[in-house]
Amino acid sequence: MNPMTAARSTTPADRPQLGLRERKKIKTREAIRAATYALIKEQGYDATTIDQIAERAEVSPSTVFRYFPTKEDIVLTDEYDPILLELLRARSADEPLSETMRYVMREGARVGIEEDPEVARLRTHLMVTVPAMRSRMMESMSVTGRVLCAAIGERTGRDPDSLEVRVYAMSLIGGLMETSLYWAEHSHEDDFEGLLDRALDVLEHGLGNENR
Repeated sequence: MNPMTAARSTTPADRPQLGLRERKKIKTREAIRAATYALIKEQGYDATTIDQIAERAEVSPSTVFRYFPTKEDIVLTDEYDPILLELLRARSADEPLSETMRYVMREGARVGIEEDPEVARLRTHLMVTVPAMRSRMMESMSVTGRVLCAAIGERTGRDPDSLEVRVYAMSLIGGLMETSLYWAEHSHEDDFEGLLDRALDVLEHGLGNENR
């Protein structure tokens, strides 16, 4: 899937402060993630066990499972869905939907990569090299697609479960997924935002010259 800086429609001061219990949950979740990333970098994904993660994060294995049902979820779970919704809802209702979605996709990707470039590269590398990770990511992005359908329906007045909205939303999600895989397959050498722009161009305009 995180600070939002200028992209947020409200500032942190405008938001209600989290209670102690919620802050502890966030701290525990972040400790589990940090332990997992560190262990994977040290010894690889397959060699990393839940018991090792729990020990490194100083929690019990049952606590790890309470926050993340699977090892794949530890790596892939993020808080980006609310960010995408907030970005979309902050745009002018008069702006063409294609322009809005280009902004939302680009800005969401920028935030995700700039927050921790090393983690972004690790996650996408694992998506390419670990079949279970890629499968879980597809499930996760399907959930994001449904969230996006609801937001697009809200903005356009269309039925979020209509074929047209579902195809449009999932095309965007599929484009993001394939861009992420392409980025990792090419050793993260390209600028991700530039690749995403290319993907969005294809979704908006097609392949262009069909004889190429």
